[in-house]
Amino acid sequence: MDEKLVARTKHGELTLDQLAEVQPGMARLMKEIGERYHIVYYAAKGGNWKLALHETKEIIGLMKVAATVRPKYAHDLADFTRSTLDPISEAVKSEDWSRFDSAFKKGIVESNKLHEKYGFGFIRFVLPKNPPEFYDLSQQE
Repeated sequence: MDEKLVARTKHGELTLDQLAEVQPGMARLMKEIGERYHIVYYAAKGGNWKLALHETKEIIGLMKVAATVRPKYAHDLADFTRSTLDPISEAVKSEDWSRFDSAFKKGIVESNKLHEKYGFGFIRFVLPKNPPEFYDLSQQE
């Protein structure tokens, strides 16, 4: 039996293989993760801890997606989440800038180590000098 599983949409049919092929790769996911990491920093710095927590949770969710679509990275992504993102999340929840700043900087070092490990040492995250302009990063009531 050579039947292929097909999903039907209002735009046509897609095979399971086609759906698998269009899943986001690490380049797309890491771009979004990097942008959100940038937001986390400046939201925390501005006192908008709710936004910082929201973006941290989004990053953790994206790491799970990355582990699913690129299983060869799953172990390191889980370790990074546990050792780096979870402490950032805890510092954000406690609104502790000192703990946050330390954990955030560690995240940059650790992500750059992973890029190196997988042959992408030329990709080095640098925190942008300016906060993103598309969110209110100030403390919320």
